[in-house]
Amino acid sequence: MKNVFVLFLIWFSVQTLNAQTETELITLALTDYIEGSTNGQPDRLKKVFHPDLNLYYIGKDKKMATWTGVEYIKDTKEGQPTGESGKILSIDYENNAAVAKVEISHPKSTTPYIDYFMLLKIEGEWTIIHKMFTKKTSGK
Repeated sequence: MKNVFVLFLIWFSVQTLNAQTETELITLALTDYIEGSTNGQPDRLKKVFHPDLNLYYIGKDKKMATWTGVEYIKDTKEGQPTGESGKILSIDYENNAAVAKVEISHPKSTTPYIDYFMLLKIEGEWTIIHKMFTKKTSGK
């Protein structure tokens, strides 16, 4: 009986370490996005964005709009910080798929953006494949 318990503890420890490692790896990918965007580092965005990534949002005409990741990266000026800051609010993953929520704040705005990400683990690397964003609503 002791051996079964010891084996269970070893298995549980390995599973727990694996979960922490995946969460840490996803956090690193999201950090590349946050810091790449806010610090004017387009190469960090290229590293973490899938080439087919699109950003989705509701435009001023109240219709869904799309911005390509390629254009987003082009709009990120090398060495020109935006003054924004970001924090990861949540990460959920299963196997090789993840979703995450990030808040991006600008010192000149009272309303931060909320970014929702879809990520896949492609060839061992967590990659952002799509992003949706909106303004945060008060009271949440």
